[in-house]
Amino acid sequence: MRTIRTLPDHLVNQIAAGEVIERPAAALKEILENSLDAGARAIDIELQAGGTALLQVSDDGRGIAADELPLAVARHATSKIVTLDDLESVASFGFRGEALASIASVSRLAVVSRTATASNASRLQIEGGALGSVEPTAAREGTTISVAELFFNTPARRRFLKSEATEYAHCLEAIRRCALTRHDVAFQLKHNGRAVLRWPAQSWSARVADVLSADWLGAAQPVAVDGGAISIEGWVLKPNSAVSPRDAQHLFVNGRWVRDKVVLHAIRDALRDQMHGGAAPSFVLKISLDPRGVDVNVHPAKTEVRFRDSQAVHQFVRRAVERAMAGGASADAAVSAAPKLFGATASDETSAAVQQAFVYPLRQPSPSFAVNERSTAYFFSPQSSESEVINGAPLASSQTAPLPASEFPLGFAVAQLHGVYILSQSAAGLVLVDMHAAHERIVFEKLRSQSSAIGATQRLLIPSVLNGSEKEMATVEAHRDNLLRLGFDVSTTGPKTLALRSVPSLLADAAPEALLRSVLAELDELGVSATIETQRDELLSTMACHAAVRANRLLSVAEMNALLREMEATERSGQCNHGRPTWYQLTLKELDALFMRGR
Repeated sequence: MRTIRTLPDHLVNQIAAGEVIERPAAALKEILENSLDAGARAIDIELQAGGTALLQVSDDGRGIAADELPLAVARHATSKIVTLDDLESVASFGFRGEALASIASVSRLAVVSRTATASNASRLQIEGGALGSVEPTAAREGTTISVAELFFNTPARRRFLKSEATEYAHCLEAIRRCALTRHDVAFQLKHNGRAVLRWPAQSWSARVADVLSADWLGAAQPVAVDGGAISIEGWVLKPNSAVSPRDAQHLFVNGRWVRDKVVLHAIRDALRDQMHGGAAPSFVLKISLDPRGVDVNVHPAKTEVRFRDSQAVHQFVRRAVERAMAGGASADAAVSAAPKLFGATASDETSAAVQQAFVYPLRQPSPSFAVNERSTAYFFSPQSSESEVINGAPLASSQTAPLPASEFPLGFAVAQLHGVYILSQSAAGLVLVDMHAAHERIVFEKLRSQSSAIGATQRLLIPSVLNGSEKEMATVEAHRDNLLRLGFDVSTTGPKTLALRSVPSLLADAAPEALLRSVLAELDELGVSATIETQRDELLSTMACHAAVRANRLLSVAEMNALLREMEATERSGQCNHGRPTWYQLTLKELDALFMRGR
């Protein structure tokens, strides 16, 4: 009796549907991508019951000829590729020819389409995979695909669907992703007969503001680097922003929305000393490279990719994001202002302070000042380094600071509050600075710029021999050059033993075996490792924390202004090394609102 048999086509399609079409949002994604591949400039979407009862997409694309409609819903029939070379350099969203066949096998599907040269439109109905006949009908140029009662013939799978609200939310997210990558296409959505959204063809920034919110876009830092063979553009939400990220992690590789652990690791690595606690980065980024440098055929839903040179992509993305986020007090003004900071002309005292680098340890306060009293506030005249101590109700100095020039985003110091905060008057309003956190970042960046420990090695007096797993042994062989660049001289000495002869010099006191295993795990998973830089930065961060000015240290006005100038010239000065904010600004508008001025 024969035990191996060929499965019927309808069952093969239902199996494929289980991989590709697990919910209405997955079907919607495939149909939307087909519309975009067909050159659509406007797409109308209608959903009922979150897409479980009806999912309909109408576009104004090229349409499908009447005699090709049966092929359009046939398995492995596609107009996107012909040869293996086509597959390796595919630039379209779809290419497998599985989606419509899979959807048709588990729903009541209808396709109505008309090409520019056709005198009328054509309609094809498929019910549970059973193909009907092509019939003429009336419709405009383009294609309308209607999917009714998804999974009506596979009740077990239908029971796995969530509530209408949940399925609708997933459909809405699929629309957002397509809308973000193709801002030149208009999108319109109705749900249960009610108009939900209407996005016209618009600029990318306008589309991002519509999809994620104008507040998100306003709090994000633009990223734009063209490396020739690879480029990246988009926005990364500034760390510790008050704007809710709404789980916004949108990555597009050659226009395709994907999840990629290599790129996500690179972004996290770029922000590692700016994100506080367990915060996750929020971003909208497009990466463009030669299609032959990325494999999109690694996941049934085409939501994952594999880069041919993941290490190069990781380094490019990390440096691009670091460069974009390396602003001083004002991300868009500090970098351009930095060359002007030294030698600027404000007042004689300020110029003198700006001419010299910030010196630490700072001048010790006079014993006559009660700096350990939290109720004490120190007020300074900007024209003098003399200080007044006022106990009880704080009183402002009778002398006021000159209006600061626009190239000084953090303004000029007017007071030191409770020995912890600097109050500064800027052109925009009032700036409050956590002096320890700010100085900590300044010292850390100086230490990091001076450190050349990556690649510098410390030879072990006695080689460390450790047992390695098969994966670790293979990783050592595959990444020997990378390990040497990181400072590890390690080699295999037996089937399951490794000999470690040197480690990065700056981390010579760390546990060498644990350090090596962490590096090997990252190299195996991502092809790159940031373990050494991370541990180096943790060490430098500790050093900077101890070297930074402490609370209750009285600063002269010259020292405070010098600190502000250093902040404006220092990368990532908006956060300390642990991701906490270093300064906060109250604008004149916000201050007026507090006191109800103008009402």
